[in-house]
This record gives sequence, structure tokens and C-alpha cells, in this order.
Amino acid sequence: MRNEIACSRRTFLTASGLAATGAVLAGDASAIPDAPPAQSRQPIKIGQIGTGNQHAYKISTLRTLPDLFEVVGFVEDDPALRDKALNSSCFQGLKVMSTDELLAVPGLQAVAVETEERVCIPPALRCIQAGKHVHLDKPCGESLPAFKQLLDEAQTRNLTVQVGYMYRNNPAVQFCIKAVKDGLIGNVFDLDAAMGRYDGESYRELIKDYQGGIAYILACHLIDLVVSVMGEPETITPYLRQTRADGVFDNCLAVFEFTHDRLATIRTSITEAKGFQRRRFKVLGDKGSIIIQPIESQGNMSGGVVTLALEEDRGGFTKGIQTVDMPPLKDRYEDQWREFAAVVNGDMVNPYTYEHDYIVHKCHLQACGMPIDR
Repeated sequence: MRNEIACSRRTFLTASGLAATGAVLAGDASAIPDAPPAQSRQPIKIGQIGTGNQHAYKISTLRTLPDLFEVVGFVEDDPALRDKALNSSCFQGLKVMSTDELLAVPGLQAVAVETEERVCIPPALRCIQAGKHVHLDKPCGESLPAFKQLLDEAQTRNLTVQVGYMYRNNPAVQFCIKAVKDGLIGNVFDLDAAMGRYDGESYRELIKDYQGGIAYILACHLIDLVVSVMGEPETITPYLRQTRADGVFDNCLAVFEFTHDRLATIRTSITEAKGFQRRRFKVLGDKGSIIIQPIESQGNMSGGVVTLALEEDRGGFTKGIQTVDMPPLKDRYEDQWREFAAVVNGDMVNPYTYEHDYIVHKCHLQACGMPIDR
């Protein structure tokens, strides 16, 4: 019989010296001690370019944080998308602007780029060249060289590029990454992740336009986590398949091979019954394993269900299979925006380096069977 025990995430984080943050990310999240108190600052002036990204509605979360952000308006050049946005509660009451008008707003510090997924880099680059920090929603376009130019210019200008991978601030994911870094489950040799959903004809028509199919939209989220846990792979082999005769790559797999014979697999699908609730992230080590399923346990709320299995007592946890307590569910994007504000204000270093984001996008394009040289 397996031993079902609910263990405390707080106990583990306290023992590991990270109870204050509860997170281990890809870079150095060092706080800057000389930053002025948050209550003495003016909110960050920010605007949004585009409404065509599938996550463009996160501006509604941004607007719930008036102590951190002043949303000055948004840009949408497509008349149909603009009308749709104006009829949405997410954008209600916001000023519609041109890109020139937005970038000319006095004191503007940052821009969220939420255009359709394949055309996000040119407007993001324009914002960087105008001296603005950028929140760039995923995936980061179809050209690796263009994305590299964006990152290089941002680094040269000491500007933030926060890529909108929504699982980064998920406490279940943070627990997993920290546990791996601390050696809780020993040496990791295998990782298996899946991100599925079940969709009708209208969404299939949308996905049909993407060279990488559903992998182009979904796999990047998981690849971001794979790189955080296992580093950069040596080879990636994509498998893009169609379950129907409509030309849509709706069933995709990518196999990642790392040094020391380590493996990772990422599966994406839009034909999986109740796929959203079955999204998972499974990490196997030689001393134990961690399974997060579902990654988000209630709709788009941040926080999943974590099961930890250990061959022996380790790190404050007991031998056997146990469920690890997570904090209460919250808005998927809130902590992401709070982190962005902290980085822009100089309270912390962006925990995801330019190099990390470059490697993730490189791996993503390869996992989608797309070129990385143009």
C-alpha cells in the first residue's frame, strides 16, 4: 500500500532557507537593498500593444494592481480586434492609441506586447529601442535571429524583457524546481510533461495556420520549465501528427536528449478529452519523483496538485507517496505582474536571464520542427 501523507510546502521551504520567496527560478533573483520603499513610488506607467494574443486579457489583472501600475491605454490597429476589445470588460474605459501616441506618453516606462503570436517581435523591438521595458507574451515569434536581436538590444540598454510563460510563478512548479535544485529527489534522469485541451473547429482553424501546430502555442510553456530543471538539451526530435484529415497538427510530441543519457518528453494535443484538467509535469530522480497534475487545479488559477514519492526520508519529507500542501489558489497572472513591477522598479534582478529565454525559444522552434537560422 502506498503511504498517503499531506506534507507542508512551508516546512520544506523554511528548511531550505527560501520561505520568504517560495521560488527557485532560472537566474539570480537577488533583491536590491537600496531600492526605495514601494509606498513612496508612483505606479509604473504601462500600455499595451495588440489584443490578438490568446492571453491578451491579462490586462484585466494588470488593472487590479493600481498601486503598482497605471494603465494609460492600448493599441490595436485591426478594426475587428479593436471593436472586440472595446466591447470587452478587460479593456473597457481604456484609451485607444496609436503606437506613436503610446510611446510618446510622458513617463511611460513599460509596454505589454500582446499581438498575434507570430508578429510580436517588431513591436517589441520598437518598444525596446524607445527605451521601454517589455512584457512579451509567448511564443516569441517564428525567427530566432529576430528574437536574439531583441534580447541583445534589451541587454545593451539594461531593459527588462519578461516573457509571459504563465507557469513560472505557479507555486506547484516553483516547489518542483526548488526540490530538484536542492536534490530532494536525487539525480534527475527523466521528465515527462503534457499540455492538452479539447477544441472545436474554430480553434482548429486557428491552429492550422501555425507551422508547428498546437506545439507552437502550448509546448513553449513546458519547454521553459524543462530548461529550468534540466538545462539545454543536446538534441530535440519533433513529431508533429494529425488525427484528422483537416491539415491540423493536433497531436505533437518532442523528445529532448541531454548529457548523461537524460531524457524529457513534451506532449501537446487539442484532441484530449478533459485535457486541461490532465495537464501534468512529472520529474523522475534516482531518489524520488514529483508529479504535478493538474498543473492548474481550478481553471486559470495559479496552483496545482503536487505528489511527491521518496524512497527514503529526505528534506523533511517521509518515505513513501505524499501530497504536498500548496498555498491558496490565486489569479494566474498576479504574481507575474508583481514580479515585473519589482524588476522594473529595481527591487530584484529578473530571475530569467536573456540567455535562458534565448535557449527556451531556440528549443521551442526545434520542438515545432521549425528552422532556427532565419
